[in-house]
Formats: sequence, structure tokens, C-alpha cells
Amino acid sequence: MTPQFTGGTLVVLVGPSAAGKSTWCAQFPSSWRVNLDTYREMVTDSAASQSGEAVVAQIQDLVLDARLARNLTTLVDNTSLLVHARARLLAQARYYQRPCVAVLFDHVDLAERERRNAARVRQVPTDILRWQDTLIPTAEQLRSEGFMEVLPALEAVGAATGGRVG
Repeated sequence: MTPQFTGGTLVVLVGPSAAGKSTWCAQFPSSWRVNLDTYREMVTDSAASQSGEAVVAQIQDLVLDARLARNLTTLVDNTSLLVHARARLLAQARYYQRPCVAVLFDHVDLAERERRNAARVRQVPTDILRWQDTLIPTAEQLRSEGFMEVLPALEAVGAATGGRVG
């Protein structure tokens, strides 16, 4: 069953690389999805390049502002593992008086994410995957930061894939 969100909700996916965030997004219209890698590729011709990060962040902010101002549901398909990144998203939702929900991708262990990553065309360095593993917040932490609801991705991904996870 696909999760239902109130119109205008900002849905922030929180989890490490190769945890299933983009797969989860596929159940929704592609116009709902905001993703830094997409903007990196637009700006630098490489989704992995960090050279245009200031411009990339501005593009994401502009898209989020445009969507939230129009009361459009928006999925932020980034890792969102850093507190300051989540705080910025929460602030944008508050500014537009929109609900902000987190979907927590903490169900895929490091070994499985490394396996998935190895099968990707564009791989995340192993040391980054391991570092990301140390940054995964708890649902309680996300609620204390200001998310009105925290959905466990295990259930959400299972619903999106007909019960198949991983």
C-alpha cells in the first residue's frame, strides 16, 4: 500500500546510500522528487561531482520553495543524514506552514548496502558508506528535531514493492 500524504507535505527521506530511497520514490509521480544528484548532473555533467555544490543547493532550494508555495507534495530523495541539512528542510516547511514527514531508511545493514553499491554503475566509496552508517538517526531523534511523523521505510518499501525488500 502506497503511503498517503496530505497535499503540500514535505517528505524527507533519511538514510544512507543504497538503502532503497530512490526505489521507494518510484511509487510516486516523478515530478514530486527533488534530488541533489540530479541537479549535480545538470550543473557539472556528473552526479558525483561536488564542484558545483553551492549552485546545486540553490537549485534545490528554488524547486522546494516553488513546490511548497504551491502546496505540492514533495519528496526529498537525498541521504539527509546530517542534522543541519534536515534543519534547513524543516525550516522551509515551517516557512510555508507545510507538514514535514521523515521516512527513515534504517532497515538495510551495511553489508547489504555494500553489496548493492557494488552492483551500481556509479558507486559510492566504501569509506563513505561506512561513515554514513554512523550517521543514521533514530526515529526519536527525528521527532525531536521537529518532524511531525516518522515512517519506518521497511514498511513503506515493502508496500511499494509488493512485500519484496532488498
